[in-house]
Amino acid sequence: MRKQNLIEPNYNVFLLGVLLLTLFSCTSKKDSITPEVMNITESIYATGFIKSKNQYEVFAPINGIIEKIFVSEGAMIAKGDTIFRIENKSQELAIENARLNSTTSDYSNNQDKLLAAQDAIEIAKKTLTYDSLQYHRQKKLWEKNIGSKIELEQKELKLKTSEAELERMRSIYEDLKRQIKLASSQSKNNLKIAQLTRDNFIVKSEVGGLVYKLNKEEGELFDGRDPVAIIGTEAFVIEFSIDEKDIIKVKKGQQVMIRMDSYGSEVFEARIIAIEPMMNSRTRSFQAEAVFIKKPNQLYPNLTVEANIIIQTKENALTIPRKYLANDTSVLLMNGDRQTIEVGLMDFEMVEVLNGIDKNTRIQLPSK
Repeated sequence: MRKQNLIEPNYNVFLLGVLLLTLFSCTSKKDSITPEVMNITESIYATGFIKSKNQYEVFAPINGIIEKIFVSEGAMIAKGDTIFRIENKSQELAIENARLNSTTSDYSNNQDKLLAAQDAIEIAKKTLTYDSLQYHRQKKLWEKNIGSKIELEQKELKLKTSEAELERMRSIYEDLKRQIKLASSQSKNNLKIAQLTRDNFIVKSEVGGLVYKLNKEEGELFDGRDPVAIIGTEAFVIEFSIDEKDIIKVKKGQQVMIRMDSYGSEVFEARIIAIEPMMNSRTRSFQAEAVFIKKPNQLYPNLTVEANIIIQTKENALTIPRKYLANDTSVLLMNGDRQTIEVGLMDFEMVEVLNGIDKNTRIQLPSK
């Protein structure tokens, strides 16, 4: 019995040792590699998002309560279609007042004032004619030494007064005519301004396309900070930012590999179609656009993307996975020593090794 008890613990220790050795061996094989010769591609990393081509954010030129929305999300609309109307009761009253004023001030509706002024001119003409006859009669009598000089002077004064009154009546008529024309034109212009202002309460689409998003509901206040709706075509572009240190390497037509969270690890190919020539001084980056060579089955505006812009590809390069770098310039050998290496091209997963190790050197995964 005593001998049996001594053997069993030793046997258990042996089994534990075998198990640990096996695990260590598997871990070592799993976490160690030798460099592999393969093609590697240099690329520039960028982030961005998907947007509809000609994506259009709908704003109104004025603030107010949204009275009526005429479209729904997912609907196709044409350019010029009404999207929503802002409540404008006060504006309708202003238009009505402008219309009434325009009617009242219309030139054709004020002819009676001009006719009255013309009548005053005719009366002044007749008065002038009468006073002229009286003056010349008195003058002839005075030439024959009939009558007094005072009477002649009185007739002459009355004649001059009548002449001045006729000129005054004519001036009043011309001033009144100008005033009526001016008031008529101004009232018509005010009506047009009021009607144009009313048009601001009815917002129409500047583009035709799909209604992707409605940010407001009927009865809500629109304050102008956010778009009421987002409209775009069913064609999509990829918009991303390129750091200023990388921009000189990027050209139109270059291949771009796109990844999206919504598609997991799947990669889509695209190409650059445009690069904005001016840098954003705040972000120190340039905006670029790309289109899918073969687009995914389903896309939505504002999906985030990770982009790799392909700069160059090198064939038969000695490579290791990037995760095997102990730091940017060294790897960990199997004996635990660090070996300095010279690296070349890098992509998402692999890095080119130019010097320091060869294809027979086994390296291990650095501990985190």
